[in-house]
Amino acid sequence: MDLGLKDRVYVVTGATRGLGNAAARELVADGARVVVTGREEKNVADAASALGPNAVGVAADNADPEAAGRLIATARERFGRFDGVLISVGGPPPGFVADNTDEQWQSAFESVFLGAVRLARTAAAELEEGGVIGFVLSGSVHEPIPGLTISNGLRPGLAGFAKSLADELGPRGIRVVGLLPGRIDTDRVRELDGLSADPEATRAAAESRIPLRRYGRPEEFGRATAFLLSPAASYLTGVMVPVDGGVRHGF
Repeated sequence: MDLGLKDRVYVVTGATRGLGNAAARELVADGARVVVTGREEKNVADAASALGPNAVGVAADNADPEAAGRLIATARERFGRFDGVLISVGGPPPGFVADNTDEQWQSAFESVFLGAVRLARTAAAELEEGGVIGFVLSGSVHEPIPGLTISNGLRPGLAGFAKSLADELGPRGIRVVGLLPGRIDTDRVRELDGLSADPEATRAAAESRIPLRRYGRPEEFGRATAFLLSPAASYLTGVMVPVDGGVRHGF
C-alpha cells in the first residue's frame, strides 16, 4: 500500500529518541522528508544524520515561543514545502500528587501543554488543504496512570484541544489526529519501570494486563503514526488512536 508520503515534509518534535524518533524513521522510510527537533544540539545532529539526507535537525525547545515559526520556516527553506507536524514531547516528571512541585507543574505546562498548543496553532496558520497536525499523547487521556500525576493532568486537556482544532480546521481540509501510546519499549518506559523496587516484576505485571502480552516496539508505533499522518488516512480526523496492544477496552 502506497501511503502517499513521498516528498511530503513534516516537522517532528522530540525526535532525538523514543516515540518521536520512531515516527521520524518510519516517515523517512516511506519517502517523506522531516525536520527533527530536540533540546540538545548534538543529539539533534546525531538523529538527523542517522536518518539520512531527507532529514534536517534543529535544536529547539517546545516552550520557546519562537520555536514553532522557526521550525516551519526551516521546512520550507530546506525542502520547499510544509505538509504537517507531529507534536511529541518528553514526559513530564513522574510523581504522585504530593510529590510534584509548582515549579514542575509550571515547567511541564509550558513545554507539554502550551508549547504543543503554540506549535499546532502556528502550523494551522501555515498549512493548506491536505495538511495534518498530529499529537503524541498517552493512554492517560482515558485513564490516569499511577505515579504520573502531571501527565494525567495535561494530556487529557491536549486531547480536548485537538478535538476542538479538528472541528475548526476540518472545513479547510486540514486533519488533526492524536496517538495514545501504551507501554512501548522506549527509554522513557524503561526509566519508569526502573523506579520500582523490582523493574522486571513491574514489566511482567504490566505485560500481563496487555492482551498481546508484550510491550510494543517503537517501530510499531512509528508505522501507525506514519499512516495517520499520510494521505492514505485522508478521511480520519478528530480521532484519538490507542497504540497499546489492546489495553484500552472502551470503544
